[in-house]
Amino acid sequence: MELVFLLLLVVLMAGALASGFPVAFALPGSAIITIGLAAVTGELFAGEASAYFAQGGPVNWLTAGVTNFRGVYWEVERDTLIAIPLFVFMGIMLQRSKIAEDLLVAMAQLFGPIRGGLGISVVFVGALLAATTGIVGATVVAMGLISLPAMLRNNYSHSLATGTIAASGTLGQIIPPSIVLIILADQLSSAVDQAGMARKAYFKETTGEFSMPSSFGVGSTSAGDMFMGALLPGLVLVGLYMAYILIVAFLKPKIAPSVPFEGQYDRKFAARVLLALIPPLTLIFVVLGSIITGIATVNQAGAIGAVGAMVMAGYRLYDGRRGAFYPAILAMVSLIVILVLNSVHPINIRNVQTSADTIAVVIAVAAVVMFLAGIIWSGVRAYYIEDTLRGVMVETAKTSALVFIILLGAAMLTAAFRAFGGEELVREFLTGLPGGFWAQFIIVMAVIFILGFFLDFIEIAVVVVPIVAPILLADPSANITAVWLGVMIGMNIQTSFLTPPFGFALFYLRGVAPAAVKTLSMYKGVIPFICLQLFALFIVGIAPQLVNYLPNRMSLTSESSPPPKNPRLQACVEDYVFATFAETGEAIQASISDAKSWDLSALPKSVQKDLDKSFASAEKAFPALDEAFAATAAIEAAAVEYRPLHVSVRSIQRDIGKHVDEIESLEQLISSLNRQKDAKPGQIEKATAKIERLTAEKTELESQIPANWEADHKAFSKILAAEKKARLMYRRTADSAYEPIQVLRATIQDADALAALSNDIDALAKAVTDLEPKQAEQAIKDVESKIGRIVEAGSIRSAVSKVRRAIKGKTPDPEKALGELQKAKALFDEEVAWRQAAVKSIGTKLGEYDVAIRNTIGLRLQDRLPRDAALDVAACQSNHVDISLHF
Repeated sequence: MELVFLLLLVVLMAGALASGFPVAFALPGSAIITIGLAAVTGELFAGEASAYFAQGGPVNWLTAGVTNFRGVYWEVERDTLIAIPLFVFMGIMLQRSKIAEDLLVAMAQLFGPIRGGLGISVVFVGALLAATTGIVGATVVAMGLISLPAMLRNNYSHSLATGTIAASGTLGQIIPPSIVLIILADQLSSAVDQAGMARKAYFKETTGEFSMPSSFGVGSTSAGDMFMGALLPGLVLVGLYMAYILIVAFLKPKIAPSVPFEGQYDRKFAARVLLALIPPLTLIFVVLGSIITGIATVNQAGAIGAVGAMVMAGYRLYDGRRGAFYPAILAMVSLIVILVLNSVHPINIRNVQTSADTIAVVIAVAAVVMFLAGIIWSGVRAYYIEDTLRGVMVETAKTSALVFIILLGAAMLTAAFRAFGGEELVREFLTGLPGGFWAQFIIVMAVIFILGFFLDFIEIAVVVVPIVAPILLADPSANITAVWLGVMIGMNIQTSFLTPPFGFALFYLRGVAPAAVKTLSMYKGVIPFICLQLFALFIVGIAPQLVNYLPNRMSLTSESSPPPKNPRLQACVEDYVFATFAETGEAIQASISDAKSWDLSALPKSVQKDLDKSFASAEKAFPALDEAFAATAAIEAAAVEYRPLHVSVRSIQRDIGKHVDEIESLEQLISSLNRQKDAKPGQIEKATAKIERLTAEKTELESQIPANWEADHKAFSKILAAEKKARLMYRRTADSAYEPIQVLRATIQDADALAALSNDIDALAKAVTDLEPKQAEQAIKDVESKIGRIVEAGSIRSAVSKVRRAIKGKTPDPEKALGELQKAKALFDEEVAWRQAAVKSIGTKLGEYDVAIRNTIGLRLQDRLPRDAALDVAACQSNHVDISLHF
């Protein structure tokens, strides 16, 4: 019966959408009706409302709905959706203020004289508008009203002109900032959690180990990562569009002729082009640049974009009047003052100590007031001129409300889909496909592409992604990143705007195109661009670096980058070290040999011993890393024969696991029926017969496992264990080689700081004899605190602590305290002496040696990766690595 209600759910949803019923109500409505019918039917015919639910019941579904509602509106961690109304406001404001129109006209005049140049200008402007507005309807309508008449007047082919405008208008769905990417990031965040738990359960089931290495985990994503990941694929798509137009114009000049500019290419024209181009480019740079560099979150960048769009609208709406640029100039000047002031002097109102601090704060406050005045001035203009601000706010509220209602409705629909076992059916179907992950992925992408003919991007993103994403992300054979999956789905969803019969870009363009342009011509025009989108999808699919590199690069080069010791980075860090050894290994080994000849007589015996071990470990690091890579090569060699066996057996074992789960479920049902007095006759017999059939099938599946599986699996596991051991041995060797160097450098660098405490320690004698015990105790504590800031001064601090304990308590003993103080002073003088001697004897050499090995042998113990290593590791991390043989 669960399948019946699942089918009813799908039919109701499809019927409501096909009839034109609003999506915001079709999704939750179909869920509510189906859940209600299932509950009533179960109550009437089975005596239990949850009888026809595969998971939970109507109460569980209602609880899930409340949880989803709370998650959208109240969860602090789920604040990504706040960016949606901000970016919507920015896009509509730029469109209503006619900045997009100015950009189109200027670019058309600039590129027009080139054959196909008018089409290229449309693509170029579409890309810029995508990076500033991200709203397909606004972009397509604007370009349709301005560019289409010009293209038709200049004898452009109807199909090429309409196809170019429609396709360029959809770039806002993949080029950040994009609402699609924000929604996908929000949906993928929960999918990553589900996939992570599924992968951990699978690892435990296959290996028997309770803890899965964190390097095998599913990486999380965010809207910022999605923006960075989509940037290069978006530019690839722009390049393909432009290349196509140029090729068509070259092969068939008549369908894309050049358009000579009737005016003059003079300073006035250049000023007009720059005025149309620079503000949008500046806005793009500020919004995306602030996200990419980590200066602002996506929400903060959205606020920056909204304010920037309003400032730009303030001068554009006032165009031709005196003082049109005054608000923008005021805002820009004040912003520059703030940035310059912040770079030359720290601004902290709570820490005003000098007159310079006061002056800086006063100037900053004045600049902020000026900046706010510029924003308010621009807002007043937008409010009073053509009622622009009110219209933008109303449209923003409508669009944002629509998106959030659809999100909630889709969450209700997804919960119902899961309640009737739909998710499990999809998982069984996908995991049962021959061909592994890529077969599953291609099927999912094909389904999304087909759904694009009938559904809008939001419905696809919020209905399909939560169901399929956890399944695809959990698969260790591909080990894809959530960012890559999100961008691939986003690019696929982009085609939904162009595919008939419900291509929304076609509807928008049809609404503003003249009657002379036939709908069939529009359909013909978008077909090449749909093919280009699919080709771009293929490029990004086989080159995941296009998506993964920028997020990895930004993460590893930022101030908050993970340390080199992070488990996820180890394989790539060791690849970098191995490659560096190949280039500079001889020089590093020469530095180690030279270090072994140092005169260490001025150092304490314990330090000398640590250094000797350090140098020995440094020499061992080279063969240890070679052994690690030899072990990796052994895995790759053995995997050639073992992988087919592993894939086959794991597939059989998954089927066996499904049978075991179903048998356990039936046994629980029989147990429940035995306890019920009113159980229907025959139910127990049917369940028992099914258990017997499933048991026989399970036995048959077990017989299909090859006889050599256990032996081969055990042998391969030993190879894996040997590689793990070799990697750990190298890491321990490298750490033990560098840690003493790191500690010794820090120790002798603090030699002068330690020596400066001599007077403080000497003064303790007077404190012990002249002050009250509590006062003396506090004075000693202060000295202890100062000593605690010195590297490797723990022994001195412990000695001083004995002085404090001697005068602490009910029976203070000043004489004992003075005796302990003499011992502490002697230890202090000894420590200062050897540190200062070490500075003179090996200080310079130690620094040179540290530089020689820091970025190779000592790389793991650095606070962060150096830039060249970070870039190399980012490129390495951008590849998808199959880890299924570890499961």
